[in-house]
Amino acid sequence: MADTLKKLKKSLSLKLSFQAGTNCPRPSGSNCPRPSCSDRSHSSGSSSRGLSRSLSFQTSKSSKKTCPICLGSLRRGQGVAIFTAECSHSFHFCCIAANVQHGNRICPICRCEWKDVPFQAPGSVIDARRNNMARARVSHFNAAPEDASAPGARRNVPTTFQLPAEPEQFTDDEQLSVNSIGPASPSRAQALAVKAFPEFGAVAAAECPPKFAVLLRVCAPSLPNDADRAPIDLVTVLDVSGSMSSKLPLLKRAVHFIIQNLGSADRLSIVIFSSVARRIFPLQRMTDSGRENAIRAINTLSSNGGTNIVEGLKKGARVLEERRERSPVASIILLSDGQDTHNVLRNSYTQDEASSIPSNELAYLNLLPSSICLSKREAGQPTFPVHTFGFGLEHDSEAMHAIADASGGTFSFIETLSILQDAFARCIGGLLSVVSQDVKLTIRSKSAGVRIGSIPSGRYNTEFLDEGQQAVIDIGNLYADEEKEFMVYLSIPVSSAEGEQRPECTALLDVFCTHKDSASMEIHQVEGEKVEIRRPEVLSTADKKVNLQVDRQRSRLLVAETIADAQRMAEVGDLESAQALLAERRSGLLSSAAAQAGDVLCNWLEAELREIRERMASMDLYERTGRAYLLSGLSSHSWQRATTRGDTTQILATNGDRGHSGSIDSTRSYETPWMTTMVTRSQTLNFTSGEQQSQANK
Repeated sequence: MADTLKKLKKSLSLKLSFQAGTNCPRPSGSNCPRPSCSDRSHSSGSSSRGLSRSLSFQTSKSSKKTCPICLGSLRRGQGVAIFTAECSHSFHFCCIAANVQHGNRICPICRCEWKDVPFQAPGSVIDARRNNMARARVSHFNAAPEDASAPGARRNVPTTFQLPAEPEQFTDDEQLSVNSIGPASPSRAQALAVKAFPEFGAVAAAECPPKFAVLLRVCAPSLPNDADRAPIDLVTVLDVSGSMSSKLPLLKRAVHFIIQNLGSADRLSIVIFSSVARRIFPLQRMTDSGRENAIRAINTLSSNGGTNIVEGLKKGARVLEERRERSPVASIILLSDGQDTHNVLRNSYTQDEASSIPSNELAYLNLLPSSICLSKREAGQPTFPVHTFGFGLEHDSEAMHAIADASGGTFSFIETLSILQDAFARCIGGLLSVVSQDVKLTIRSKSAGVRIGSIPSGRYNTEFLDEGQQAVIDIGNLYADEEKEFMVYLSIPVSSAEGEQRPECTALLDVFCTHKDSASMEIHQVEGEKVEIRRPEVLSTADKKVNLQVDRQRSRLLVAETIADAQRMAEVGDLESAQALLAERRSGLLSSAAAQAGDVLCNWLEAELREIRERMASMDLYERTGRAYLLSGLSSHSWQRATTRGDTTQILATNGDRGHSGSIDSTRSYETPWMTTMVTRSQTLNFTSGEQQSQANK
C-alpha cells in the first residue's frame, strides 16, 4: 500500500510540473512571464508535500502563489502587476484584464461575481483635437450608463481607472469644438420680449398715487429640441467624505446621468473633496471617448476622511479660472452631505451686518474666491454661479445657501436620496438651455414728475440713476422660455391741465432690454411695450379693477418677504411667532383678487406657506428639515429660478398661460420646459431600472 501511494505522488508531481512548464494557457498579447525552473520546482515540491494534507488546503496555498489563469508565479517585486479581487483571490493583472474584457465578471476559482473589475487601457489614445465636432447640439436621450452591479447590466462596464496626476496649473483643458459658436437663428435672436402690466388702466386726473405698480416681464425665447445652443463648461465638485459611503452609488448614477446628457461640444471637469480636494478629471469635451473616460473617473470614487467644502470650491473655481479656452456658458455644481470640518469660521463684518446674516453665511462669504462671489468681483472679472445641493439631513444648509446666493446660483435641498438624479436633471435642464446672456432691463421715466421709487428685484442688482428718472436691472443669463418679473413702483403727479388742454393719457415708462445671444454672441436690443395710463376726471367701475398679473406678483413678493421674516424668528427659537406670521400671510393671500380668481400660482404659494409652517412644528423638526426647505424656497424666489426641495406640492410652471386656473402635476415653481423634459428623462430612466430590478427578483 505504501509503494502504491509513493508511485501516485510521483506521477502527480510530474504531471503538475509538466503543465506549469509547457501547457500554460496564456491570453494572446499577454506580457505575463512564463514560470521559471525555480517556479516549477517550487510548484512540484508544493504539490508533493500537499498530498499528505487535505486537497482544499493544497488548492488554497497554490492559488495564493500562482496565477490560476497562466499558472505563473504571483511573487511580488518581479515587475508584473497583480490584481487581487474582492473575494481575496489574486491574478496577474494582464491575465484577468484579458479575461474580463469579454464581459466575464466571475472569479475563475470560487465563482463569486465581482462588482469591481480591472480595466486595461488601449495601447494608443486618439487625439481628441482631431475630432472636428460641429456646433453643439443637445444629445438625443440615451439611457444613463449602466450600473455594473444592477441586474441585467452589461458585465463589461469598466470600473478600475488610473487617475491622472494633477498639474500645478489647470491649463490642460481640451480644445473647444470647431464651429461651436456661429450665427443664431434670426427668429430666436429677436424673440426675447418685454411686456408691461400697469396696476390699473386709469388714474383720476386729480390723484397722485405715491406707489403705483407696473409689472415688467422679460420672456426668453424658446429653444427647439433640434436647435443649436451654446456649449457649456461644467465643473462638478463632489463630497466623498466618510459620511457619503452609503450614498455613493446614487451619486455615481446621478453624475452618470449628467455625463450622458451633455453634448459633444460641452466640457466637463470633476473635482472631489474630503479632507483635501483633488481634480480627478480635466475639462474635456463629452465626445464618446470623453464620456467613457468621465464615467471611469466617477466609478473610482470611494468615501473617506472629513469634509473640506472650501478647498473643493477653490479647486473647482481654479479649473474655470485657469482654462485656456472658454465656452460661452460656465457653471459649478457643488454637492455635500455634511458640515465643513476643516475651516474655522471667522467674521469681519460690522455689528449691523452681522445682526441680519447667519454666522456661517458670513464666514463662507469671506472664504469664497472672488470668481464665485459677486460682491468681491473686480471690474471685468468673470464670475461663475455655483448651484449647491444639500444632500440628506446633516448638511450645512446655511453655508450651502450662502455659497449659492453669493455666486448667483441656486440652493436645492435633497431631502430623500431617491430624488438626487432628478435634482441634477432639473439643474442641467436649465444650464443646457441658456439662450441669452448679459441681459439688462433699462427703465426710464417718460413724463415729467413720474419718478421710479423702488424695485424689489430679489437678488438681481438694480441701479438707480438720475434721481429716480432711470433704473437698470442686471438679470444675467436667461434659460429658454424662462420669465423674470419685476414690480416697479412709481410716483405719478396730478394731471394739472384743464379742459381741452388736459391729455387723455399719461406716458409712464420707456422700457428696453439689451442682451447677448449665447450661440452667436451678437448683441441685441429689444424695445418693450408702451407703458401709459388714462387720466379721466372720474373713474369707472372697470378702471378700479386691479390687474390680476400685478396682484399675483405682489402676493409672491409678500410671501417671500414673510418667509424670510419667519426664518429669522425661527433662528432665535421663536417658532410660535413665526407660525403666526405665516398663518396671517396665508389668510391675506387667500383673500387677494388673484387667489379669488383661482390663480394657480397663488394656490402654490398657499401650499408653500402651509408646508413651511408644518416644518416649524418643533425646533427639532425645523433644524432637521425645516431650515433647509425654507432656505431652498428663498433661493428660488430670490432668483426666480427652479430649485428642488423634495416636496410633493403641485404648482404652476411659469411658462404657459398664466391666466388659467388648475394644477399641473410634477412641476416646480419657475420650472422651464427644458427642465421638465430633463426631469422626465431622469424619471423614465429610474422607472426602467426599477422594472429591470423587479424582473430580476422574480
